[in-house]
Amino acid sequence: MNHAYPQQLAAFVSEHWDRISADQPADELPSLPLLELIISTCYQASLLREEQIPVTCRVMLCSPSRLPENAGPPTGLHRLIFEDPRPFTSHELRRLSSAASFHRSLIGVDLEGPRGPVIWGIVHSGPRWLHSLHGGRGTEPPMPAVPILNVTGPGQVEFLLGSLTIGQLSEGQVFGPSMNVFQSQWMLDQFSDIRAERMALHMEHKNKATDPWSDLDPDLTRMIDQHMTKRLIAAIRAFHHGGTLIMVPPERGQEISEPNPWLSILYTFESGEPRARFRTLIVSVMNKLAELGYEDTDPNNPRLVGWDDYVRSSDPEIAELDEAIFEMSHLIAGLTTVDGAVVLTKRFEVLGFGAEIRSDLSEVFSVARAVDLEGDRFKVEQTYNVGTRHSSAYRLCHQMKDALAIVISQDGGVRFVRWAKGHVMYWDHKATFSFTSRF
Repeated sequence: MNHAYPQQLAAFVSEHWDRISADQPADELPSLPLLELIISTCYQASLLREEQIPVTCRVMLCSPSRLPENAGPPTGLHRLIFEDPRPFTSHELRRLSSAASFHRSLIGVDLEGPRGPVIWGIVHSGPRWLHSLHGGRGTEPPMPAVPILNVTGPGQVEFLLGSLTIGQLSEGQVFGPSMNVFQSQWMLDQFSDIRAERMALHMEHKNKATDPWSDLDPDLTRMIDQHMTKRLIAAIRAFHHGGTLIMVPPERGQEISEPNPWLSILYTFESGEPRARFRTLIVSVMNKLAELGYEDTDPNNPRLVGWDDYVRSSDPEIAELDEAIFEMSHLIAGLTTVDGAVVLTKRFEVLGFGAEIRSDLSEVFSVARAVDLEGDRFKVEQTYNVGTRHSSAYRLCHQMKDALAIVISQDGGVRFVRWAKGHVMYWDHKATFSFTSRF
């Protein structure tokens, strides 16, 4: 394999910039030689360490005049300008990386310094921008349509236009925009019955309510599911232990909890409300939003209440329910630190943990790696060099074709595995980045 380096990422960004920037007014992309210099400097910084910790940082390419003077988190960007600009070098990025924490700040770089690019200061964004990746309520501050580089680990550089990924360099390869599995139609279809079930439960409550409630956007629970799953994955990755989630249809719940041909669960939970708490919380969110939404709606011109209402709500009950969902995510993430998989139904009902995928299941010698969201295009790969965690998930999905496995590697990689198109197929979920965090 020919490895890619900053020069190849610069060429990729230059080739795709016009198409991605066409939908919004954006700053002009730097010339190709300057672009190569910027990416190369960030790449070299990624190979350094600050107090034995790999360098991670975000770099914003714009003059400070592009940002407002009187703004700041949680809803805006707070710029702090150095009296004396610093040289744009890999070692200067290393020194500033701890002060400009990856999760909360960016390093501002002006490309038109008297002798080339200079570091003009720090831009504080707060952590809300992570919600789109890791799940959670709250609106993120708007990013200006300027080039941004994320240095996420050794040899890992992502190039963005504002919040939109254009290209990324990782493991010696250049990738295009992230493959966000949550945007796939098959993922939507996997949980359609569960969403319909929740809506039926919500309608039962609505019909019994003494006061009128608003109608809900049908997409609301999909968004809540998506962000809940993102939180769960992010929490597992934060342990740096790795783990496997096995999700099965609800009708298999009893079958899986008893001796079966596929899984042996060391710790099983009693059936009942406690292990089904996720569904209770989501239906409670739906009910409260519908109740609150009617108060804010013109009866003569009713509107659907949806995700934006959930994100922006300051109601204390909504905040408490959101915190409860967050805590459930962390509870389940903690279960993955015990050897074996965590097993849930697609209702997010927790059946048990410490599950061993039976070793006598047929070996899977090849799998299909999806190269698009729907798996219409894929490449068949041999499995001789994969680890135990992945190979066991492949064996399960080969035998249990209605299961979905989410495998999180110790290094933070996320892989969705299921039976599709006549193969065990996997998707490398690249909407989240991996790096050694410094909170």
